[in-house]
Amino acid sequence: MSASPGAHPLLVVGAGISGVTAALEAAEAGRKVVLVEREPYVGGRITRTHHYFPKMCPPSCGMEINTRRLERNPNVRVCVNAEVVAARRSDAGWSVTIRHQPAYVNERCTACGACSEVCPASVPDPFNMGLNQVKAIRLAHGNAWPRRFTLDRHACPDGCRACVEACTYDAIDLAAQPREEQVEVGAVVVTTGWSPYPLEKLPELLGGVDPDVIANVHMERLASPSGPTGGKILRPSDGAPPRRVAFVQCAGSRDVNHLPYCSAVCCLASLKQAVYVKEQLPDAEVTIYYIDRRAPGRNEDVLTRVAAMEGVRLVKGKVGKIARADGVLQLRVEDVERGVLTEAEADLVVLATGMVSNLKEGPSPFGVLLDEDGFGLPSHDLGLSVAGVARRPEDVAASVRDATGAAARAIVATERRA
Repeated sequence: MSASPGAHPLLVVGAGISGVTAALEAAEAGRKVVLVEREPYVGGRITRTHHYFPKMCPPSCGMEINTRRLERNPNVRVCVNAEVVAARRSDAGWSVTIRHQPAYVNERCTACGACSEVCPASVPDPFNMGLNQVKAIRLAHGNAWPRRFTLDRHACPDGCRACVEACTYDAIDLAAQPREEQVEVGAVVVTTGWSPYPLEKLPELLGGVDPDVIANVHMERLASPSGPTGGKILRPSDGAPPRRVAFVQCAGSRDVNHLPYCSAVCCLASLKQAVYVKEQLPDAEVTIYYIDRRAPGRNEDVLTRVAAMEGVRLVKGKVGKIARADGVLQLRVEDVERGVLTEAEADLVVLATGMVSNLKEGPSPFGVLLDEDGFGLPSHDLGLSVAGVARRPEDVAASVRDATGAAARAIVATERRA
């Protein structure tokens, strides 16, 4: 006798905070879950964040709690370095094909680091947004889970076996191949997250042109002790601490030529990052140029507190152009309240680039419908939910709530067919 639809596991695609939450909530409710993540670790973009807002605490503590829950719950099977490449409707719900990338470093790895010590090759660090170089074989980041090294095989010199010879645990297989498996699942929760709007699309603001014009995601890494500068906020061009820092809100957002929507968290992120600067560089001058100040609910108190900090100015104005002249960054600003065009100087500019749903990367194997901005729409009648920033721009707390609801809907969808 075949298993009933309700006996099939749930599939969660994407292991950022939304995916991890959905998987754990379903698993702790007694359901089997398959959690698929294309990166070599779980946690997604919050693992790259220096501090949560508004608590101003590092995300590593919260993620450690979640990874312990994953370790201890036999109902969750975590597949990293994997992605769903095909899916079709079935009697159970969905029949999906999961492609596992080559396991060059397997489960015998103890993360001892002997392989990295002898590796002759380096690559731009994807975890630090390419701001520094790391060994081709390494732990993806200091708190990575699963705690297993990853290898950028394409960077290996021809014939090099230094890492294999250094490993005493037989954990490295340079000849590993991809494999695919077929899984029957009762329902699907899509939590594929987001990517920052590319700096290179903002050349008028010197995005992708001048090293001292960075995105808000870069600032998170500069401020983090695990970042490329060891937590020191320094200008990428010369490694000097900036004396004047400008935050440019809605950089490529609320703009018919770029992203027409508000990404919901950018104002709060810049307020938080202004605190980073003032805590580390108390004499620095910080200016935040904004169209509107959006800090709903209790976050209004944080806005008021930051705005009152000595050396911080909030200017209602649109930055239309940035140029490099006489060794400094010159911003052309439409000062809305004064009704004039003005210029300002900065040593470091942080562009508050928006969130882009990763569902815009290409057609989803599940045929997820998208709204006009590229965010996913649920199809509950098909046992398909979308949660987190794959569905709409939102902060971490909202994503957790969203994912919890998606897990509940997925459970209900499977039981209706049982």
